[in-house]
Amino acid sequence: MPKIVDHELQKAKVAEATWRVIQKHGIEQASVRNIAEEAGISVGSMRHYFSTQSELLSYSMKRVSERVSQRIYNTVFSGDLMQDIPSLLHEVLPTDNEKRLEMEVWFSFVVKSLSDDSLRTLRHQVDDELRSIFVTVFNGLWESQLLLPGLDFAIEVERFYAVLDGLAIHAVMRPERVTPEVMVAVIKRHLLSLCRPDVHSMAQKPDSNAKKEQPRDT
Repeated sequence: MPKIVDHELQKAKVAEATWRVIQKHGIEQASVRNIAEEAGISVGSMRHYFSTQSELLSYSMKRVSERVSQRIYNTVFSGDLMQDIPSLLHEVLPTDNEKRLEMEVWFSFVVKSLSDDSLRTLRHQVDDELRSIFVTVFNGLWESQLLLPGLDFAIEVERFYAVLDGLAIHAVMRPERVTPEVMVAVIKRHLLSLCRPDVHSMAQKPDSNAKKEQPRDT
């Protein structure tokens, strides 16, 4: 009896092998041959699923975005925005080994997309999707009357997005300093800075587990 192959499962397996190759050796070494070896399949089988390297990289890049979206979809929210917003962003930040792999690979894809038109289009799409999360966050804060008066909505969306991006980059570069606890504490502190003073007393105190750095001599 012929073996039944789940093609989508195989493609996902190849995508994850692509991530591992990129993490260990860099995107320059993400050749069809190296990825096939990492995935434990033949080069011929690889070409059955992906006819070009760009097609393979595009699919692998899209899978990173899909995994993040699925985690967000599966998150159970409490209805308390001051708790739910940090929980939401926790699923994007590199707070564990799986998310760190995704983030490291994503940054490699971003650099590659600067010179690859097929990846650039997908990067813009994912960037727009991630930015829309912050638009939703601010809509929720506004509708719940939690925001400080007079804020520039568009600027604050970009600022919060930049905080998330900065945390992700520094967590990948200096994980011993920018720990998951620090990332959560920064997100909570930034969120509170956007809200009315009376909201501060209603919200839980910032995460006390975050390691406090001592002032350094300059």
